[in-house]
Amino acid sequence: MNVENKHIVVAGAARSGVAVAKLLKRKGAIPFVTDFGSINPNFVKQLEAESIEFEQNQHSEKAMNGDFLVLSPGVPTSSKIAQHYLNSGKDVFSEIEVASWFNKSPVVAVTGSNGKTTVANWLAHTWKVANQKHLLAGNIGTAFSDHIDETANDVDVLLEVSSFQLDHIDRFKPDVSIILNITEDHLDRYQNDFKLYAKSKLRITENQDDSNWFIYNDDDPVLSDHAEELSKKERAPRLLAFSSNKEISNGAFVREGELILKINNKEEQLMQIGEIGLSGKHNLQNGMATALAARASEIKNEFIRESLRTFEGVEHRLEEVRILKGVRYVNDSKATNINAVWYALDSFNMPVVLILGGRDKGNDWSFLEDQIREKVHTIVAIGEARAAIKNQLGKVVPNYMEADTLKKAVKLSKKKAKRGEVVLLSPACSSFDMFENYEHRGNEFKQAVLDL
Repeated sequence: MNVENKHIVVAGAARSGVAVAKLLKRKGAIPFVTDFGSINPNFVKQLEAESIEFEQNQHSEKAMNGDFLVLSPGVPTSSKIAQHYLNSGKDVFSEIEVASWFNKSPVVAVTGSNGKTTVANWLAHTWKVANQKHLLAGNIGTAFSDHIDETANDVDVLLEVSSFQLDHIDRFKPDVSIILNITEDHLDRYQNDFKLYAKSKLRITENQDDSNWFIYNDDDPVLSDHAEELSKKERAPRLLAFSSNKEISNGAFVREGELILKINNKEEQLMQIGEIGLSGKHNLQNGMATALAARASEIKNEFIRESLRTFEGVEHRLEEVRILKGVRYVNDSKATNINAVWYALDSFNMPVVLILGGRDKGNDWSFLEDQIREKVHTIVAIGEARAAIKNQLGKVVPNYMEADTLKKAVKLSKKKAKRGEVVLLSPACSSFDMFENYEHRGNEFKQAVLDL
C-alpha cells in the first residue's frame, strides 16, 4: 500500500495510535492524530518530537476529511468518527492491518476470549528456548507498528490480537493463526450479540490459504464449526486442532496422561501432561496451542518440551502474591470476563474467598453459580458491578460482602479466609471504573496484600 503524501487520520492517541502515526510518517504519509479525550503527556511528547499534527478533546472537521481512517482498538466502530468514514464510503483500518502492509516477517497471531496473553508469552518463551529470532507485539505491550523496522525473513513476529484489532482488517494474513476459544466478552461493543463478537474473532483466518496454518480448539463448538466450513474452501489453510477431551486426527490431544502430537498422520509422544509447568485444564489447552504453533513454525520437539516444562506464566494471571498465615493470595486481575473466572476457580481444589467486580460488560453471572457453590464461601464485590453481582450471586454464597476500595476488599478477605484457603482477585470485569487498566488493578491488589 502506497501511503506517500496521503492525509491519513488516526483516531485514538494511545499506544497503538501513536505507533501507527509514527510508522505512517516514516513511510511518507501525512498523519493527523485525533482523540475525543485528552492525550497522555508522554504521547503528546512523542507526537511533537515527530512533528505529527494532533488534536485532543474533539474530532474537528480536519479529522473527518482524511483519505482513510486508522481506528485504535479503544475507539469503537459505533463512534461518530468511524461511522462518518464508513458512511462516506471511505476505508477504516486497524493498526495491525496498516502495520502488516510494511511487515517483512512471518507472523504467528493468537486470539481468543481467554488465554491469548499467556499463549503469546508462552510462544515467546518457546522461541527463546529454541534460540529463534522473534518479536512479541500486538495487544500485549508494544504495538506491531513499533516493530516494523525490525521485521525480516528470519525474524518471526508473535502477535497477540484482540477482536477490536480484527474488526477492521483487510489484507492481514498470518502465516500461523491460533484461536484458543470464543466465549462471551466485550458484548457491549458488539450490540450484545455473541455472533457479531465471534465473527470478529474468526476474521483472523479470512485471508489465509493453503500456505498457512490455522490452529484451533476443537472442544469449542464455534471453532470446530468454523474449521469445518474453512475445510470446504478452495485452498483452505492447513488445520491443526487441539483437545483436552478427545483424540484428534490432526493436532494435539491427551492419551493416558501423555501429550500426543499427531501431524500428517505421524504420531509423537511429546511429554507427560503432569510435567507442564502451568497447572489447570485451560493451561493444558494453552500449552497444546503453543506446541502446535511451534511445530507449524518448524521448532523441534526438544525445545517445545523444555518450554512447556519451564514457562512460569504471566503477571496478573493466577499470579501468587504471597502466603500469609497459611492463606494464599492470588492476583488474577487479567480475568476480565466470566469465562476467565470459571477457569481460575477450576484450577483450585481448596475453599476460596473471591473478589469480584469492576465495570460490567453485560455479564451473565449465573454461569459461575456451580463453581461458586462448590468452592467459594465468601464473595467480596467491588466497583460498578456490585448491584448485578449481589442480585445474581448474593444468595449463592454463605457470605456476601461489598467494599468501595480494593484495599478494603483485601482486608475483608483476610478476615474471612482460613489457613489452607485462597483469596482470589478474579474480577470478571474491566477495570476502568476504578483503575487505568487491569495491570494497575493487579498492582494495587498486590500492594494491598503486601501491606497486610
